[in-house]
Amino acid sequence: MVNAFPGINFAIYFERLSILHSYFIMLFKIFKKNQEENHSNAKILTLRVRETVQETPDTVSIYFEQPEPFLDYLPGQFLSVILVINGKEERRSYSLCTSPFMDPFPGITVKRLKGGLVSNHINDYFRPGKKVSIMKPMGNFVTDFHSKNKRNYGMIAGGSGITPILSNLKSVLINEPLSKVNLLYCSRTEEMTIFSDILAGLEEKYPGRLSVTHNLTQPGSDWKGLTGRLDKPKIAAYYKERFSDPSFESMFFVCGPVGLMDTAEDTLASFGVPKEIILIEQFFKELPLDEGNEDAPEIIRPVTIILEGQEFTFDVPPGKTILEAGLDEDLDMPYSCQSGLCTACRGKLLSGKVKMLEEAGLTDEEINEGYILCCSSKPEGSDIKIQIE
Repeated sequence: MVNAFPGINFAIYFERLSILHSYFIMLFKIFKKNQEENHSNAKILTLRVRETVQETPDTVSIYFEQPEPFLDYLPGQFLSVILVINGKEERRSYSLCTSPFMDPFPGITVKRLKGGLVSNHINDYFRPGKKVSIMKPMGNFVTDFHSKNKRNYGMIAGGSGITPILSNLKSVLINEPLSKVNLLYCSRTEEMTIFSDILAGLEEKYPGRLSVTHNLTQPGSDWKGLTGRLDKPKIAAYYKERFSDPSFESMFFVCGPVGLMDTAEDTLASFGVPKEIILIEQFFKELPLDEGNEDAPEIIRPVTIILEGQEFTFDVPPGKTILEAGLDEDLDMPYSCQSGLCTACRGKLLSGKVKMLEEAGLTDEEINEGYILCCSSKPEGSDIKIQIE
C-alpha cells in the first residue's frame, strides 16, 4: 500500500491519538468524581465576608455577601463555620443575628471565649473579602410568622444568647403588625451589652410593640435599671407585669447561660405556661463524662451506618463516640457542634442499642421514633445499625 502522506508516520500518529483518547477519558472521570463530591457536599457552602462589626470589646458580628442563589435560612437558626486551624479542621456553630425578612445580608455574632480556639480566631482574623466554608443553616429555635397573628412574645436573653433572640425579634416586628415583643435582657455591663444600639433603634421605630428591659450584673454607679442576677423574682415580676392581657396569645423564647434558662423555664412553668410554647436554645457545651462501671470490661463494638445509600461497618473503641470512630475511618459523616445540640449528626437507630450522653437537640417525638445523635452516642450491645439522613 502506497502512503499518500509520506511525511507522516501513521504508527506514531495512532499511538498518540490513543494516548490523547485515554487522557480525555481520565479528565471525564475526574470531572464526574468532582461532580459526585460536590453533590455529596451539597450541605457545605462558601461565603465571602462582607463586613465585620465590633459589637463589644469581646464580640464581633460577621456579615456575609449573599451567595447565588440566596442563602435560605429561618430566623433563629445557626451556621456552622468550618475552618482549618493549625492543620486541623475545626467546626463551630454560631447563631444568625439577622432576619431574612429585614436584613439584606446574613450575619453571625461571635463572642470570644477564654481559651476558645475558633471564637478567638474569628475575632482576630476575619476581615472583609475572606472566604469561609459553612454548613447550610440548621436549628429549631424557630416559629412560623403570619400577619394575622396577635401574639405577645416573651423573650429572655443572657449575654450572647441575644443573638438568635434578635433574629426572631426582628422577624416578629416586620411580619406581625398585631403582635408585640417584651424583651428581658441580662448583660454584665453597659459596655458589654451586645446590640444595645440596634435594640434602642428598633424600640424607637416600633413604639408600643417592642419593650426592652435591661438587667446588669455589674452596673455602673449611674445605672437606674435592674441589677444583679436575673433570678426567679425578677422573671416572675416581668411575667406578671407583661403577660396579663388574655387577648394576646403568648409565646416565649429563652437563650443564655444554662442557669438562666433553667430559672426562666421553671418560673414560667410555675405560672402554668405550657412547655410547648417555651422555645429554648442551647449553645455549645461539653458533653458529660461517661461514668460507667469501672470494673466492666472495655469492649470494642462494631457499628454499621448507612450513609448516602452505602453501608459502612467500623469498630467503636471504648472512650469514643460513634461519630468520632467514624471520622477516624475517614467517613464523611455529617457533624457540626459535637456536643449533642445542633442535630447535624442525627441518625435513625434501625437495630441495636446505644447510650446517648446528650440528647438536648432532639425532641421527645424524635427520640421515640428512634433517632439518635452520633456525636454523643456510644454503642451498647451488638447488631447496631444506623441510618444517617
